[in-house]
Amino acid sequence: MEKSRQEIKVGLFVLIGLVLLAALLIQFSKSTSLFRGTYELRLHASNVGGLKERASVLLAGVQVGNVSAIQLAPDGKSVTILLRIYNDYKNKIYHDARFVIQQSGFLGDQYVAIIPTANQPPVWTNGADVECEAPFNLQETARAAAGFIQRIDETAKKLDAAVSDVRRLVLNEQTLTNFSAAIGNLREVTEQATNTVANLNELVSANGAQINLAVSNIVFFSQDLIQLSDSARGLISTNGDEISTSMKNIQASTEDLKKLMDDLRSGQGFAGALLKNEQLSNNVQTVAANLAITTSNLNQFGLWHLLWHQEPPPAKATTPATLSPRATGQQ
Repeated sequence: MEKSRQEIKVGLFVLIGLVLLAALLIQFSKSTSLFRGTYELRLHASNVGGLKERASVLLAGVQVGNVSAIQLAPDGKSVTILLRIYNDYKNKIYHDARFVIQQSGFLGDQYVAIIPTANQPPVWTNGADVECEAPFNLQETARAAAGFIQRIDETAKKLDAAVSDVRRLVLNEQTLTNFSAAIGNLREVTEQATNTVANLNELVSANGAQINLAVSNIVFFSQDLIQLSDSARGLISTNGDEISTSMKNIQASTEDLKKLMDDLRSGQGFAGALLKNEQLSNNVQTVAANLAITTSNLNQFGLWHLLWHQEPPPAKATTPATLSPRATGQQ
């Protein structure tokens, strides 16, 4: 009898211990409490990273549920995450909230974070499908960083090669010598320019009065030119009719002269006939020659000597030329 009582006590103790152990396991395994009601949300993500079942679901840092299952989507390109959310927070998760898979610390466990924004209704209900942002992929970032470092290394090599080329082609001894000579020449030219400017300043300061006088004369001359132009403009405006008449007379004279030249070319009139008739032209030339001789004799002997002196003129005297019959009027 005592033995059976002892066995009952031992069995009861073991049962109580197992119940307590199960309760502790449930409590510390981050699973949903058996005494709290829940509802389900279906998250869709391209990658879950290291997220495990029974991981925590945190709303603004407060645990509001757990991950109950992780399933591969039928298309094989995404993952469906089933969340069990406590009924206590049923009206606290709005449609504008962000669902992100994050990690506790650098090497901690991953969890589902619900980040509230403006809390605009409606709220998520049981069985709703929600889009979830993929977790931060450290390995992908490391590979991208490795590629970036490799590109930096290649850029550093190219920069080193460029610096070497600059040292070899630009910073060599000959180039530096030429550059130094150019700097020296530039310094000399600068000094000469400075001296020239100083000389100009001295010249201007020494001849300031003459320069001012010259400028004043130029100003006065400009004023005189302006007055002259005004006077000429007034003269033209006052005598516009006379100037127009003079221009018309000049134009008429030009036309008459043109007609006269045309008559001369065509042989009309005395001048035209003189130019066209060779015999008449010769007679006119003979008359002109005789007149020249006569005037020469008048200048030499006088008019009285020519009228009363009977002696023939000296041998040196020139005899008037004989006119042609046509010039004397004979046929």
